[in-house]
Amino acid sequence: MEPYISVMNVSHVYSNGVTAIKDVNLDIYDNEVVAILGSNGSGKTTLVKHFNGLLKPTKGKITIGGLSTKKERISKLSSLVGYVFQNPNHQTFLPKVSQELEYGCKNLNMSEEEIEERVNKAIELFELEDYLDENPFDLNSSQRKEVAMASIMAISPQVIVLDEPTTGQDHKGCERILHLVRMFRQHGHIVVLITHDMNLIGELNCRTVVMHQSEKVADDQADVVFADKGIMELAGLQPPQITSLTNKLPFLNNNKTYLTVESVLQSIKCNHKEEVKIATRT
Repeated sequence: MEPYISVMNVSHVYSNGVTAIKDVNLDIYDNEVVAILGSNGSGKTTLVKHFNGLLKPTKGKITIGGLSTKKERISKLSSLVGYVFQNPNHQTFLPKVSQELEYGCKNLNMSEEEIEERVNKAIELFELEDYLDENPFDLNSSQRKEVAMASIMAISPQVIVLDEPTTGQDHKGCERILHLVRMFRQHGHIVVLITHDMNLIGELNCRTVVMHQSEKVADDQADVVFADKGIMELAGLQPPQITSLTNKLPFLNNNKTYLTVESVLQSIKCNHKEEVKIATRT
């Protein structure tokens, strides 16, 4: 299987001489959810901004759907890779939600019929029927972020990048983001998450790439990465609180990494059933 995103020996040096990423190799495939983790300045955001041509490699090569990002225009790459910024105010600027949803499609010169079809689908998926005439800046932060996501969904790029999607969200908002990530994947999209939210990654238990001092230092499933104390300490990361707690509980399986409360409850339930079986036999 060919990767949809291929990063080959890529380095990026800013004009001030700072090396932001160094010799990174990364392949991302269809229907994957990939989290990019790392402390501030580790290079994760710089790496992902190469996917839609916002940045070009100083060295190496990146292909998106077989196209070299060095040769393609940002407009073309943006139709393949949609980027939802951390702050929705940075990408919402029109006076009506309906106009925001149409803007990207119009910018890509889609037909009126196709625009209507795509926008209606986004409206339905994000349940925005009651907000179409609202000014996005009159909505709360969670609603504005959903409008930004819906506008990207209307374009229907193969890749959807979510930059710190749970920042500023309450518990209900975080649950909604989790649902949307799963929905994107169900609809056939690749989802790339730039995030510090370990609980979100724990719930997804998705492929997790760790950046540290401009280099990729880990690439595996979240439960494997979070169990590697050396990598976590090196990158200055903390696993989900439930993971740290369960490491101290003697009645749980020490060889398993627990990422969610549900996984702990399930393990306790299974242990209880096993104890009942043993007691019944004796």
